[in-house]
Amino acid sequence: MSFAPGDATKGASLFKTRCAQCHTLKAGEAHKVGPNLHGLFGRKTGQAEAILVWEEQTLFEYLENPKKYIPGTKMAFAGLKKEKDRCDLITHLKEAPHVSSGG
Repeated sequence: MSFAPGDATKGASLFKTRCAQCHTLKAGEAHKVGPNLHGLFGRKTGQAEAILVWEEQTLFEYLENPKKYIPGTKMAFAGLKKEKDRCDLITHLKEAPHVSSGG
């Protein structure tokens, strides 16, 4: 499956319970264990060797199993196995004006 728009409200809830412990969203907020996600879409990964740009599909694949997708990642998160959960979370991130590269 590939990314398809999901439910942003459910995605916001997923972010709060699964991501907010390690990530912030608003411009200027401090990094936590993981980076601030403001301007995520269109950003290159933090991996020096990887030429990977965060878009809906790359994030969809990554969030299924981060350690498999980018070997050596420091992200301890095991992933979201349900495709719908990944779509909902990505939709939330895309629709949140403080995250998209344009807002």
